[in-house]
Amino acid sequence: MTQPTTSPYGTWKSPITTDLIVQGTTPLVQVTFHGEDLYWIEAHPSEGGRNTVMRKASDGSVSELTPAPFNVRTRVHEYGGAPFIVNDDHLYFSNFDDNLLYIRNENHEIRPITTNSAHRYADATIDSLRGRLYWVREDHTESAIFAETTIVSMDLDGSNERIIVSGNDFYSNPRISPDGKQLAYLTWNHPNMPWDETELWVADLNEDGSVSNAKKVAGAPGESIVQPVWSPNGVLYFVSDRTNWWNIMRVKGDDVEAICPMDAEFGSPSWVFGISDYDFINETTIIAAYTQSGARHLAMIDVESGELTSIETGDTAFSSIHSNGKQIAFLAASPTNFPRIIRLNAYGGKLEVIKASSELALDPSYLSLPVPIEYPTEGEKTAHAILYRPKNADYIAPADEKPPLLVHVHGGPTGMSSSILNLTNQYWTSRGFAVVDINYGGSTGYGREYRERLKGNWGIVDVQDSANAVRYLIEKGEVDPDRVAIAGGSAGGYTTLASLIFTDVYKAGASHYGLSELEIFAKETHKFESRYMDGLLGPYPEAKEVYYNRSPINFTDQLSCPVIFFQGLDDKIVPPNQAELMVEALKSKGLPVAYLAFEGEGHGFRMAKNIKRSLDREFYFYSRVFGFDAGDEIEAVEIENL
Repeated sequence: MTQPTTSPYGTWKSPITTDLIVQGTTPLVQVTFHGEDLYWIEAHPSEGGRNTVMRKASDGSVSELTPAPFNVRTRVHEYGGAPFIVNDDHLYFSNFDDNLLYIRNENHEIRPITTNSAHRYADATIDSLRGRLYWVREDHTESAIFAETTIVSMDLDGSNERIIVSGNDFYSNPRISPDGKQLAYLTWNHPNMPWDETELWVADLNEDGSVSNAKKVAGAPGESIVQPVWSPNGVLYFVSDRTNWWNIMRVKGDDVEAICPMDAEFGSPSWVFGISDYDFINETTIIAAYTQSGARHLAMIDVESGELTSIETGDTAFSSIHSNGKQIAFLAASPTNFPRIIRLNAYGGKLEVIKASSELALDPSYLSLPVPIEYPTEGEKTAHAILYRPKNADYIAPADEKPPLLVHVHGGPTGMSSSILNLTNQYWTSRGFAVVDINYGGSTGYGREYRERLKGNWGIVDVQDSANAVRYLIEKGEVDPDRVAIAGGSAGGYTTLASLIFTDVYKAGASHYGLSELEIFAKETHKFESRYMDGLLGPYPEAKEVYYNRSPINFTDQLSCPVIFFQGLDDKIVPPNQAELMVEALKSKGLPVAYLAFEGEGHGFRMAKNIKRSLDREFYFYSRVFGFDAGDEIEAVEIENL
């Protein structure tokens, strides 16, 4: 056995390259059944991030249903989700490039069934009784930003489209009862986000596909309801956080009842359409994923007794859970397994891997395993994070050296860092960095109370919890206090910039399409998030002073370390001027700064070449700032004022 080479942290050569990351993974989303056939969406980074629908038929054959140039995505709420639905031999889907709905018929012919590109569609349901489709529609005809959101119905050929539910700011999850007589749906209004306050309504369906006698069946101030599902025998179930935890409940007459009350989260924040954390196997049995103490679990629930029976798969993350009554399918992942589609018999049997996001066989001696940590933070509270220590079988560091630390701040900010195999984290740890993923106050997975620590405190609690994780790790002797960087994307990019300005624990940072000027965001962002900061900061313009005081761009005089910025030029959520303002401010101060802008990229990078460039150049940036020589050949980036 070859003895490892002694070499400083950061200088280690690694087999986990960006080429491996972008060429070896295929993102998988939205697994669903139609009869015996299994459908899913997979993204192709090598095709500019194009999404396509795949099917595994009952005979075992696998086929692509939406070949290039079709890109199966929707821009409803900008984040999209649930862009397709299947009815018999017909596939209906939203095409990203023109926002039109298309049908793929039994002869494999694909044609559009809508004509107005100002209309965007998502989250469909099929009305088999009347031969109609129901969609959430976002109409941008009058306003590019403040679109009208409704529920519409149309014939199966796209004709006779009409609005059937309207009047509120947002709608989601239209779901038809098994007997076809009722339509359930969720709705909410500004300034609420769907994890703040939503209502569950049920309406009678008329013969022409219109609705009548709409009635609210659940929802109260300060209650978030997500994921309504009809049971096979016509009982309406949903997930509510009225008890502080997102628990599964059901409508019982004029009241509701919890079926398995636990201090656990059976729901997720609805950033995208189509999230499914549970489904019915039969009238009395649910298959569900839940989060407890930051860890994900899979279980069966008997809806009559409330008994929960764990299902052990060796995985630590579960999503997109569906059943056709005979089989169960879901996405699963673990610290050593890439996300993959799993199918199993609903009544027992072995797990079957239908598709893995990567077929890469990684040597575990190069993989850093996650270590959950809890640490003290402001207000005598506890915060949560996941630590990854440096790991590379070929190297050890000098005995007197501590590793550099990369603090990763997730987006959302209601997101949650999980412990699944993430090659980006392994990219850093296999080169000699420690990485800590912060689940700061405001993150999902720890109950509503933990999530609401961020109410009015964005730019404070997240910044404090991130900094306190660093202080905790320094105190424990885990990392080098002189080589600490922080990075994040979107809302995580904002926390990154705020952390660099309002604390003194970091020596470098990387903002990936992050916010820097909150007033601009409040004025210019899209409808879905246009009032999000009412809860995070306060209503605008009444809280104008708060927006000013929390905006990093206004306090660049307090910034004293190098920063690199990555930005998509087609980003509609965080416009490029957010990054450009910060870059110019750092240039004028004489601080080292780098800026990479990507044509054709929106909010988050999908093209393989840009994913590769952003990761490699971030590493190169830190190598120059922290003064070590990268062990691999990495493309340089221009750093001004270095």
